[in-house]
Amino acid sequence: MIHVSQTAIPQALLKRMVSLFPLLAFIAITPVLSAQAWSHTQVHDATPLKPPAGARVAIVEFGDMECPVCGSVNPLLMAAAAKYHIPWVRYDFPLSYHVWSFQAAVDARWFDTKSTQFGNDFRNAVFANQRSIETQQELRAFADKFAQQHGVGFPFVVDPQGKLAAEVKADYALGQRIGIQRTPTIWVVTNQIAGVPYVEVVNPANLYQIIDEAIAETANESHSPAHTASHAHHHTVSQ
Repeated sequence: MIHVSQTAIPQALLKRMVSLFPLLAFIAITPVLSAQAWSHTQVHDATPLKPPAGARVAIVEFGDMECPVCGSVNPLLMAAAAKYHIPWVRYDFPLSYHVWSFQAAVDARWFDTKSTQFGNDFRNAVFANQRSIETQQELRAFADKFAQQHGVGFPFVVDPQGKLAAEVKADYALGQRIGIQRTPTIWVVTNQIAGVPYVEVVNPANLYQIIDEAIAETANESHSPAHTASHAHHHTVSQ
């Protein structure tokens, strides 16, 4: 879905561009973010494309914490969730050719065990600091510093029994079952059964319009609080 494809701009080159020539990197990324440059995902299983219980509308995202476009779109998703007070359901879809994205997802789930907000704050911090993280060691140093700044000790062995890694793998398998091929893939979903229950965001510039239309279409539904702040088995919900 929303994807500068790492095939179009190799990640290592993109990071080098950003570090040496910020304006050039911005120019390289901007056309992908501003134009309808991505095809719709062919959905094979739409079962997960629905809001959490009690919500009429939500944002559903499958992302990779090392993906430059995920990092570019992340502030927009944060702003939309805050503006509309709707859940933002975040699934992990770490791409195999990224050096540290899988471990970052595991680390985020460790912070989730402290609180969902803590985990999401870590995700947002990683996205905001992608350019400073090149290796597993730099990711570890970043997580250590983040934990210290928030008054917790980050364990030397984050996931000794592999439970958190299994959750990340479950997200990835779910994405494959849906039909996801790239990151980020984003939908605005509703609790409607008839009509159009989900719309993929192929152009981030249209996100607010899609949410407005989803809210209007569900206006006649019985109102339930949209706020959901629980950490489920294989995803996190942010507001």
